[in-house]
Amino acid sequence: MAAPLRQALVEQLADSLGKPLPSFTPRHVFGRTGLPGKATAVTGMRRAGKTTFLHQLRHERVESGIPLDRLPFISFEDERLAGLEAGELGVLVDEYYRRVPQAHDATVMWCFDEIQLVPGWERFVRRLLDSGGCELFVTGSSAALLSREIATALRGRAWQVLVHPFGFAEALRHQGQAAPATTHRSTRRARSHLERARLDWLATGGFPEAQGLDAESRHQLYRDYVDVAVLRDVVERHQVRNVTALRWLVRHLLGNAASTFSVEKFHAVLRSQGLAVARDTLHQLLAHLEDCYLVRLVWMESVSERQRMVNPRKAYPVDPGLIPVFDRSGRRNLGHALETAVLVELERRRREVTYVRTPQGYEVDFLARKADGSVELLQVCADLSDVATATRELRALAAAGERFPHARKLLITLTGDAGPATPPAGVEVQSAAEWLIEPYR
Repeated sequence: MAAPLRQALVEQLADSLGKPLPSFTPRHVFGRTGLPGKATAVTGMRRAGKTTFLHQLRHERVESGIPLDRLPFISFEDERLAGLEAGELGVLVDEYYRRVPQAHDATVMWCFDEIQLVPGWERFVRRLLDSGGCELFVTGSSAALLSREIATALRGRAWQVLVHPFGFAEALRHQGQAAPATTHRSTRRARSHLERARLDWLATGGFPEAQGLDAESRHQLYRDYVDVAVLRDVVERHQVRNVTALRWLVRHLLGNAASTFSVEKFHAVLRSQGLAVARDTLHQLLAHLEDCYLVRLVWMESVSERQRMVNPRKAYPVDPGLIPVFDRSGRRNLGHALETAVLVELERRRREVTYVRTPQGYEVDFLARKADGSVELLQVCADLSDVATATRELRALAAAGERFPHARKLLITLTGDAGPATPPAGVEVQSAAEWLIEPYR
């Protein structure tokens, strides 16, 4: 092993065992953060807070009485570690036990940040798991970290934890505010403040670095995020050659949030512009963009796999803050931002999500299934003050309710007074602020 590589590894190890933990805004993750005998893969979009979440787990261990020297942390994004191979990672373990010999009789929590940058890392992780006496957490910006690499290489010994940008409740906490216990008994001033904060969050988004930035700086930051995700997690990772078609696809998806997307139609658009690209290539590019969490895709609800495949999907950015950066319509598009926020929150809550199209041609934004089998129908509408709009949205919920008679029917509006004064029987109306903070209280 080259001396500079060894020195860089040793320095990172020493820093993690001696330096105080960084400050952070606590993240809320639904479900377990790990299982015994499995490697926990913390995945999500770049800059969403995966590294910080590892430090949060380390902080929780320290609070429970575990010494910091049992919690080594290594970041493989360190440019000094470029060229490192999996066979050389054993040096790291040897050096750790040389420095902390008492750890031989204790459980060590290893944290490896962006470990997929090391070719063959899976074998090293499996060897650590097989040796016992450790917890193991890894992060990565690609869903393939779990679905293809860990699941295959570790033979089922993997557990996924998904970290998205700040949700509304987390953004409030980042600003030093606590989510209110209830909004029903809040004063008018408190409700107005909460709704203003929600509007700001829909425009700003939840990426931690963007909090508090002016609009111009925030938009530039988000463009940089998208460029890095496209270049590193798609072009470099998957050896994409048709970068022009990829960029057209990215701009289209992020600029048309909450819209249906058909590969066939988009392929025709590209051909009309003189861009040669195969349909199969577009399908692959779309999958790569979903893998790196830049785009979230929602399929139509259907018991028929063929019907599900032939109908268009709905596409959303991973964060509502990306919408004003790429939307060229000139409109504020609060409805699309709110729908995006609801989808991402459902994914954060580990719901299985589809959209519903009824035989009458009506559409309900989301059908969300919980692990216990219960179902919710969610219709999202920023403003129902227009009678025709309210009638259309409620009619769609009623039609979908006939197909799913045991589903909870929920209408989410931008503000508390934006819904109908007397909703139909069986339909609950909630403001977005109330629904978004409900499980975080």
